[in-house]
Amino acid sequence: MTRQYVECPYHQVMSDDTLFRYRKCLCAAVLTAVVKASVPTLTHVMPSQGRGAVTAVTSLDDDVFVVRCDSQQVEVYDAVTFTLQRHITVHGLGEWTPGMTACDRNKCLYLSNYFNAIIIRVELSGSNAVNKWSVATGPRGLSVNIAHNLAVACCGANKLQEYTTHGSLVREICLHAGVTSLWHAIQLLSTGDYVVSQYTSPGVVSVVGVDGQVIRSYGKSQTSEVGQMKHPTNLAVTKNDNILVANQDNNRILSINRSTGRIQKLALSDDGGIQHPRGLCLDEPRGRLYVGEVGGQRRVLVFDGVTL
Repeated sequence: MTRQYVECPYHQVMSDDTLFRYRKCLCAAVLTAVVKASVPTLTHVMPSQGRGAVTAVTSLDDDVFVVRCDSQQVEVYDAVTFTLQRHITVHGLGEWTPGMTACDRNKCLYLSNYFNAIIIRVELSGSNAVNKWSVATGPRGLSVNIAHNLAVACCGANKLQEYTTHGSLVREICLHAGVTSLWHAIQLLSTGDYVVSQYTSPGVVSVVGVDGQVIRSYGKSQTSEVGQMKHPTNLAVTKNDNILVANQDNNRILSINRSTGRIQKLALSDDGGIQHPRGLCLDEPRGRLYVGEVGGQRRVLVFDGVTL
């Protein structure tokens, strides 16, 4: 039988079996390149420029909102150019604003005043009108739930409160024993349960039902491949209900697979390490993750190429 020969891209003659090995190596190289490209990459850094620690970050449409310690203003950046566009002055923020979230349905921004136990609603339609209402003790993290209502994690009262966009209380979820030092709560799309973070060391992230009962907890065991969490703070949840955690005192972002329960350090291509992350915002349509630092250089890090 006559053996056939073909020319490779380098104009060298090779046999059929050599060609097969060449193509196999080429496919492997392409696959490796795709895998490497899928690692979220640091594309921009918003420096502190002497301003305070980033306590929360959120986004809406083409705006990125950043709030810092000891500030009466919210910084508004362009989500394309990352330039500072303007400030929104919000009197009554207090010295510590641990929670902030934006609502696309109601076109507003919510912020929590921890020490005075109030929520501040800022209209984003152009007027920047402010509305305030009292909540249970120690409001920290905020999120918008499935019903487009505001979910408030109240640490001092150890409960979740749900409010309409104009401040009417819809319901309270009193958390049962075992859930303490509540920081943030986000509702899961598939079940309606809430995932909550506990600002403890060792840290714990739990899924709780609307009756306050713990359904499942993550991070209690030292056998995890990433070790124990230390003071987890803000959370993000993907459309598949997987969980991202700002693991503040371990200087990393964790990913929890809800199906398997596996906890991993999110592979992020950064410029020397995240320093005490607290602010966390996932912009899934853009495949982007915003991480705000409460310590170190107090930056906002922008990672693109996030696919979870």
